[in-house]
Amino acid sequence: MVVWEFRIRATKRRAFERAYGPDGEWATFFRKGKGFLGTELIRDAHDATRYLTLDSWKSRKDYERFKSENREMYQLIDQRCESLTTRESEIGQFSRPLRRS
Repeated sequence: MVVWEFRIRATKRRAFERAYGPDGEWATFFRKGKGFLGTELIRDAHDATRYLTLDSWKSRKDYERFKSENREMYQLIDQRCESLTTRESEIGQFSRPLRRS
């Protein structure tokens, strides 16, 4: 799972949610990739301009391969969405711990 933090322009909230939500431009693009499981968009309960996206992949390798093979389109979408945010940063790449019975 790749977690990103975004600070958005308050006037662009709806456009941001459309682009970064589970059926938005990013998720639609990622669905073309092998191993993509889905995107979640969550908003901070105390700061309406702060969001996190959680992009789930079967493996880190699937994510890295997709990014590498689709670099140009990734950059194009990123540039198109730049006006919606004031800041973005990758928080990190995470995995769920295995359950033990």
